[in-house]
Amino acid sequence: MTSYVLTVDAGLKDLREADHLLQALTAELALSDGTFGCTHLVRDERPRVALSFAVESEAALLSARRRLTAQGHEVTDGAPDEVGRAVLYPGAAGLTGTVTVAELLSRSAIARVTVLGTTEPPAADTAVVTRDHVRPQWQDGELVLAVQPAAGGTLTPFEVPDPTPCCADH
Repeated sequence: MTSYVLTVDAGLKDLREADHLLQALTAELALSDGTFGCTHLVRDERPRVALSFAVESEAALLSARRRLTAQGHEVTDGAPDEVGRAVLYPGAAGLTGTVTVAELLSRSAIARVTVLGTTEPPAADTAVVTRDHVRPQWQDGELVLAVQPAAGGTLTPFEVPDPTPCCADH
């Protein structure tokens, strides 16, 4: 599949806010289920989180660019980097509750699962408790989900859905 990619820089500072904007824009633009929506940490003189959308047609790209620009968003062609964190991707909506590694791979665009601290891939029948928050990252052109061991021999995605901000109790 040839994809057409654009980046939206809304000057966002945190991932949760970026996730929400990415999902809202995807719904507003009525982008197809084949769309990939990613967040990217931009580390320059103005650190921020940018969004990228990879759509399946030039027509979808042109329409999205026109509508986003009309809303006042800074839009550029291409992705900011090759290691985006995928929020929206084919099959993402179905990764809820507990699924096996095999189900996770067969139901979504995720190509590989890695367990932190090990070199071996998890067994296909290992349960993954998704917490309804599965955020794989692009690595060498494929989506890879990092997981960590959890209670009862299960796995959970490394990224938690509601992280506690640093110094929250101060």
